[in-house]
Amino acid sequence: MKNTIIVLIIIILSVFSITAQQRELILTLEQTIAIASDSSLQAFVSKNLYLSSYWQYKSYKAARLPSLSLNTTPISYNNTFIKRYDSEQNVDVYRQQKSLYSYGGLVLSQNIDFTGGSIFANSDFGFIKNYGELNSTQFTVIPIQIGYQQNLLGYNSFKWERKTEPLKYENAKRKFLFQTEEISETCIQYFFNLASAQIEYTRAIKNLGSTDTLYQIGQKRFEIAAIPKAELLTLQLDALNAKNSLRNAQTSLTKAMSALVTFLNLEKETEIKLLLPEKLNSLQILADVALQHSRANNPTYLENRTDILDGEKQVDQTSKQLLFNASVYASVGFNNVAEKWNMAYKNPVRQDIITLGLNIPILDWGIRKGKVNMAKNNLNVIKISGKQKEIALEQDIVNTVQDFSVQQDVITSAETATGIADLAYQATKERFIIGENDISALTLSLNRQTEAKRNYIEALKNYWLSYYKIRKLTLFDFEKQTTLLVKFDSLMKVR
Repeated sequence: MKNTIIVLIIIILSVFSITAQQRELILTLEQTIAIASDSSLQAFVSKNLYLSSYWQYKSYKAARLPSLSLNTTPISYNNTFIKRYDSEQNVDVYRQQKSLYSYGGLVLSQNIDFTGGSIFANSDFGFIKNYGELNSTQFTVIPIQIGYQQNLLGYNSFKWERKTEPLKYENAKRKFLFQTEEISETCIQYFFNLASAQIEYTRAIKNLGSTDTLYQIGQKRFEIAAIPKAELLTLQLDALNAKNSLRNAQTSLTKAMSALVTFLNLEKETEIKLLLPEKLNSLQILADVALQHSRANNPTYLENRTDILDGEKQVDQTSKQLLFNASVYASVGFNNVAEKWNMAYKNPVRQDIITLGLNIPILDWGIRKGKVNMAKNNLNVIKISGKQKEIALEQDIVNTVQDFSVQQDVITSAETATGIADLAYQATKERFIIGENDISALTLSLNRQTEAKRNYIEALKNYWLSYYKIRKLTLFDFEKQTTLLVKFDSLMKVR
């Protein structure tokens, strides 16, 4: 008895001592999920994955706007021997050349999605000075030049990007929300692991006091020969086991606490007290409704559409390589050369440039044809694989909705069982104290009480896991009857 009291005092004092140095938080499940969605390392990763897609989309949009660039060589000085042809002697000779060169040009360009080409306007200015026997200075200018260039009968990357990039960005937003719901699922696991550990720890403390009290009663009853030696030894064993159970429960509590604190990215000294949630009142989810929301919101469907477009893009690109490639470059403008820079801008000469390039495959032994067939086969595989993913997803949704419905009934039964088990144990304990029950009945009643509480916590965990899995698969909040997409902007601001 004295040893038990000493153990209890030491444990209680150590808990109070640690608590005094720790930051204590009292959290509900909803608050815990909010912290995890904002501060956990998983949240940091998912946010940065989204931002990567966001900047990729911004780059795509920027490429559709006019661009202005400056190309310049501020100074280039050469003092070297170069090979020249001497027409008088009909031989190549090396001659020293000294020159100073400078260049600058502005280019304004605009990509055209429909044709896949680009239109541009530019203005150039150049200067060269030669030293030596022929000391000369020249300025060359292009006041204005307007042109257009593109590939003819070729692959238009702009057209395909216009189809795929907005889909990829929209899918990135949905993946971000999907990963946020995955964080919620993981958080629920840690939450209920700690909740179970805290309940087990509390139960272990109560059990230690109860078994010690029963052992004292047993000693007194043994002294008057009211119980046999075997029952007294069993009570003593129960008291010893209760001490060991308390130590194990404390270890499990420490591990579960550390796991949740680490997951939430809180300070290591933080101590968390949890408030168990209740099930949602009369929330019924129909499988057909869940499937509708999933088809509208789940990133799997958009990802499949994007993959198919990428496959079609590859087929288009590879197929057009079978044809001859042609490119055209055309520009019109003015240019001039003068010994003084201000004279170079007077009376410029008309400049016209037209270039047509052809690349005609004649013999490649079927390489291009093989690549086209490979691209078509890959597209078929993408379509079949995407369909299989959608079928598996829809089956998962149906199963999860059914499980959620079952878990609601399981929780109700578990709540009732917990109340009955508590009353039964209390009645059995009282009957044992007055000698109407033996130790076996008391032990059996205690085990049933413990099992009932564990089953209730497990049922509560499975219920909330099922609900948040449905949220994840549909990106829909069935409690508030709103899609999770509407909270995307606010969620990104918070994070």
